[in-house]
Amino acid sequence: MKTVTDVEALERLYGFPTKPSVLKVVDHIHPAYRPFIETSPFAVLATSGPEGLDVSPRGDPAGFIVIEDAHTLLLPDRRGNNRADSLRNILTDPRVALIFLVPGVNETLRVNGRASIVIEPAMLERFTFEGKQPRSVLQITVESVFFQCSRSLIRSELWNPARHVPRSELPSNGAMLAAISQDPFDGDEYDRELPARLKTTLY
Repeated sequence: MKTVTDVEALERLYGFPTKPSVLKVVDHIHPAYRPFIETSPFAVLATSGPEGLDVSPRGDPAGFIVIEDAHTLLLPDRRGNNRADSLRNILTDPRVALIFLVPGVNETLRVNGRASIVIEPAMLERFTFEGKQPRSVLQITVESVFFQCSRSLIRSELWNPARHVPRSELPSNGAMLAAISQDPFDGDEYDRELPARLKTTLY
């Protein structure tokens, strides 16, 4: 199978970035980019570590990732499954990447930087929500920021309700766990208990 193995071949295949593609990259949270972060209720966090790569969804009410200043973002780490894959990676490789999505908007915002895991009590207190503090807050030093054009979301029709897939058309969480498990696992019971568990453990 023919593959691309060097930068020269890649550039012959794709050409070079257009002027706007280069112009849009800045090393800080530019005022023009702030609204994408302030109105986003959902972001995807990418990290890298000794065990490989990880990409993790992060969500909360819009503006949950705080712009501390033009070079710093604060991301509370809310309750999850305790795998802590992203945090484990950051301990050995602080490089992170974020993509911010705004419902109904086809452009996204990309941020690259370096993160540290903060557990200072005053910092955790700042991010209390519904009476619960995060266990930690990621302090992200911004290195580059740019918007991603709308093509991928237009092609996917991500925000088109007519394209939304009923959850019932996909395997349930319990069904997937039962299929994967090497030991007997009651997937039906897991599914029955999941809604109440999510409600009481969201934060």
